[in-house]
Amino acid sequence: MMRKKPTIADLRSLKGRSQRTMLRVTTLEEAAAAEEAGIDIVSVTPELVTHRDYRTVAPTLFSMTGLTHLEAGTREDYLRWAGNVINAGADAIYCSGSMATVEYLAREHIPVVGHVGLVPSRATWTGGFRAVGKTSEQALAMLKECRAYQHAGAFAVEIEVVPVEVATAISARLDLLLWSMGAGAGCDAQYLFACDILGTHEDHLPRHSKVYRNFSAEFARLQAERVAAFREFKTDVEAGHYPEERHMVRMSEDELRAFEAELEPAAGFSVSKA
Repeated sequence: MMRKKPTIADLRSLKGRSQRTMLRVTTLEEAAAAEEAGIDIVSVTPELVTHRDYRTVAPTLFSMTGLTHLEAGTREDYLRWAGNVINAGADAIYCSGSMATVEYLAREHIPVVGHVGLVPSRATWTGGFRAVGKTSEQALAMLKECRAYQHAGAFAVEIEVVPVEVATAISARLDLLLWSMGAGAGCDAQYLFACDILGTHEDHLPRHSKVYRNFSAEFARLQAERVAAFREFKTDVEAGHYPEERHMVRMSEDELRAFEAELEPAAGFSVSKA
């Protein structure tokens, strides 16, 4: 049976029944792999989702893209940008702006995804890159924030590095979809970065991440093979082993004699006829 791209209504209908899979992908190759693997949701850069080949390789991936409120500008700028990327192929937009901005976009029927917990663009307010919601006061504040997102019209919220008990309790009390990045299995989707799964992330590996392959080692092996191949080529040229006869084109003997008959004397150097 051919898979179809889920709608927001489809995703909402699955709340509380099962978890979706979600990845952050940054290349067409990763998007194509996510499509073939049957991943449900992806977060992608604006440049990727608007690429002319994106929907060819990823026809059924529910694709979210975004700018932070620091990048987007005014609400009107945000709306204009959101319309452009949705027309180009995005299914939803990530908004880290105020609830007023979320509501402004949602009123124009833009599918909006919010962000709670560890929000990188607002991390200074919550103590840096660390878990959020470990006290009852913080947990209740996060529940209130998620309710505000739901009231403002967002259909989903990324909940990042939050205690599993808190995320599970919030998800059970709201219609809002919660997409978990390091917030446990009580949400509606599990979200990881492709670079972590593939082992290409060279910085600190987050606690919630899981490495399934070691692409860094494979890339290092391939780089060593590149260097070795280039060195062998250099050695072959210097030793006269390249080009070989099979790599060259020859003239017929008659044409060669006619050509040589018209040549002026060489200017002091010659090329081997090998």
